[in-house]
Amino acid sequence: MRPTSPSPRVIAPGSTIGILGGGQLGRMTALAAANLGYKCEIFEPQRGCPASQVSNGHIAGSYDNEADLLRFVSKVDVITLEFENVPVKTLQILESYKPMRPGPKALELSQDRIVEKSFLNNCGIPTAPWAKVETAEEMEMAVEKLGRPSVLKTARFGYDGKGQIKITEGMDVIAAWKDLNKVRCVLEGFVSFTKEISVIVARSATGETKAYEPVENSHKNHILDTTTVPASITDEQAKTAMDYAIKAVEGLELIGLLAVEMFVTTDGEILVNEVAPRPHNSGHWTQDACVTSQFEQLVRAVCGLPLGSVERLGRAEMKNLLGNDINNWPAILAEPGAHLHLYGKAEAKPGRKMGHVNRLFKD
Repeated sequence: MRPTSPSPRVIAPGSTIGILGGGQLGRMTALAAANLGYKCEIFEPQRGCPASQVSNGHIAGSYDNEADLLRFVSKVDVITLEFENVPVKTLQILESYKPMRPGPKALELSQDRIVEKSFLNNCGIPTAPWAKVETAEEMEMAVEKLGRPSVLKTARFGYDGKGQIKITEGMDVIAAWKDLNKVRCVLEGFVSFTKEISVIVARSATGETKAYEPVENSHKNHILDTTTVPASITDEQAKTAMDYAIKAVEGLELIGLLAVEMFVTTDGEILVNEVAPRPHNSGHWTQDACVTSQFEQLVRAVCGLPLGSVERLGRAEMKNLLGNDINNWPAILAEPGAHLHLYGKAEAKPGRKMGHVNRLFKD
């Protein structure tokens, strides 16, 4: 028998959570949901996706097919997402039937760097200097304003280093814009930074917010390699980073998780780089080194439950397993203090995230 909800905003255990997207983030969310007594239904075009392997149901439909969406929405009580590359219209259709957490506003912002940076700056959150580029003339003006080196990025759908070009001395800037197919772009001024950090913040359907402490991230080939916690920053910098994350999630009125990536400049300033309205790779450490994992926190947030403690249990490092790194699984399992998480992907490709390992250290 399903427990009754204490209020209309609460989705009680025993209900079904719909997840848009079937990757590893959906997989780990479904596992966390099961621990709290929820079932999960996955909507993902790819059959045999990681999330479908641990969920109650999977609809291999199209995000543009309304009949598929209506079949999905009939099976669930609340809906969330595990990645951003879902059409905003899909969320608009779904939210007319069931609670959609987060909603279209947060998704639209995360899909467009121009909208995103404008929102952050309007909230009083600093970013690297930037300029909109939609024409050849704007490209030339932006480079003149921001100088070189600078980075040209597509406004939409760039990730893990894709859809961007570094603008250097002597480069034909119009040719660079054409190399990105003359789409809407932003040019970002070069920022001298000492480290990259991120904060994951949760906001519940009841309006409660909780932010995890900042973590320090290291990248290789534009892909996250390791996350370490605590980050090597001052208490004041940590407070500023968490304040920015809370200000962003409240400004969006987002229900769910918001991951906020930031730079720490050589002057000690905190600048926000980008946001993602979902669980984040840099939050995987919370599975084994925090009272409440980011995945359980997402379930709590979208279902209107009290948010869990974000207390850290010790020092930790998360390392991604890319491609053939997965073949090291026997050694990792034999390593004291190491916690292995594999994603169930059938083929190991170069740069593909196949799993991760969380290493815990005694303080």
